Amino acid sequence: MKRHTSGEFPSLMLVLESREAFRIRTLYDAGNVLISMWPDEDGEKYVIAVKACLDAITGDATIDYARRALIEAAEEAGIAVITVVR
Repeated sequence: MKRHTSGEFPSLMLVLESREAFRIRTLYDAGNVLISMWPDEDGEKYVIAVKACLDAITGDATIDYARRALIEAAEEAGIAVITVVR
């Protein structure tokens, strides 16, 4: 099993209800925000994002898939997402 615990993906910022902004650069960052700071853990997209991050860490999904799932979960929860287009 190949693990990508620090797998980097194009940076994004999440602005939670508390107006705190969190920069997400790695799978670890994404997982940390999802597990410890997410405002609504009941959403379907939230569950998909958690699984996508775990799958990417174990090498069963791509980092891009995990990033997209995180963005969709944020949209579902009403969390502002700031991305950089290059």
